[in-house]
Amino acid sequence: MDMKVNFTETVLRDANQSLVATRMPFSDFEDILPVLDKAGYYSLECWGGATFDSCLRYLNEDPWERLKKIRKSCPNTKLQMLLRGQNLVGYKHYPDDIVRMFVKKSVENGIDIIRIFDALNDIKNIEVAVDETIKSGAVASGAICYTISPIHNLESYVKLAKQMKEIGVNTICLKDMAGILSPKEAYDIVKALKESVNLPIIVHTHNTTGLGYMALLSAVEAGADIIDTAISAYSGGTSQPATETLSYALLELGYDASLDGGALDKIGDFFKEIRLRDFNSGLLNPTVLSTDAKALVYQIPGGMLSNLVSQLSSVNRMDLYEEVLKETPIVRKELGYPPLVTPMSQMVGAQAVANTITGKRYSSVSNEIKSYLKGEYGTPPGEIDEKFRKSILGNEPQINGRYADGLSPAYDKIKSEIGDRAKSPEDILSYALFPEQALSFFDYRDSKEKRVYNYSFAPVKS
Repeated sequence: MDMKVNFTETVLRDANQSLVATRMPFSDFEDILPVLDKAGYYSLECWGGATFDSCLRYLNEDPWERLKKIRKSCPNTKLQMLLRGQNLVGYKHYPDDIVRMFVKKSVENGIDIIRIFDALNDIKNIEVAVDETIKSGAVASGAICYTISPIHNLESYVKLAKQMKEIGVNTICLKDMAGILSPKEAYDIVKALKESVNLPIIVHTHNTTGLGYMALLSAVEAGADIIDTAISAYSGGTSQPATETLSYALLELGYDASLDGGALDKIGDFFKEIRLRDFNSGLLNPTVLSTDAKALVYQIPGGMLSNLVSQLSSVNRMDLYEEVLKETPIVRKELGYPPLVTPMSQMVGAQAVANTITGKRYSSVSNEIKSYLKGEYGTPPGEIDEKFRKSILGNEPQINGRYADGLSPAYDKIKSEIGDRAKSPEDILSYALFPEQALSFFDYRDSKEKRVYNYSFAPVKS
């Protein structure tokens, strides 16, 4: 056997998003970047997803500067990001000019591969991002959000893959956010995709239910070209299966899984220190590292699980954890079985928390859920009961077609609105996506620059 299996390392993005709610600052991993660059990975997933929001909101970092610094330290490895289609890295649909500019700037600042998905698997919501990715010279990887429901099956995934190929994607990723992909399903879907579309197939899963290792081995047996894994110190639980373990197992089975073992040891040891610190501070909650077979029923992805724990802890209601888990699939069914991936996972999760805490279901409904029911997020995979919709929306009209078609170009207007607070097109995009957080960060950045400036001319005190 001489089949090459490539690895995407997730520790810089999804692994820390799943385990520590994306609170890992650049300074944590800066020193290990040159080693990551030499380990032999197909790509480093290091940006997009929740990293953008988290940098501005919690870490006082410019996400664009973070990307540039990673690029500088990793000249030899492809850098990869996760993009939510028309949602970009935010939580609503943006006009096409914002989408195109964001993709263009992401590539200019160092991204080589953009994995693009839509939370509802609605192809029309990824077309613009795919088109601009290809125009910008990056790899467009179309991601199918895997989920289990009465309306999701092998045929529906093959159909999605064919539609993705038609719009020009370069690779296809089977994206299992909740770790519910069984070995059999992994084998059957990858085999069907390999037979239906002549494109490289990537498999992404989590180890939430304990299925991750088996699913990835089965996927490789069925012909998967690339698998997503996390360095051991940040693997397992709601994160990905461990890089070193799968590399070892695949080599034993005769696959060409050639990663640099010495480099992996250094990377693993490096992140063990950070993991210990995060344990001791309480940032890394042991709950997200355990195996939860109930996730096969609840289908809650890693990042969503750590957020639910965080939400309930913040109001001292961890006693409601099991109830929220039970409420989640009920809310999901009522909303037409959307896959639980950002932003749908946050919306469904927050609604389940609200329903459970108030004790009166849908007495409090977020604007995002209302927008979803109107059709702003795209076409729900399943039917939504009309009585249920009306109970929340009243007689508000529904949107037909792609929501972004009705959005006016916004980049120039936003540029004018923010004025000289923005020092670059990247600042304008940060503000377009997260206005409040961006302005707060600009204030921090300005005050920091003043402090540095004043300090350099301060008299020396003996």
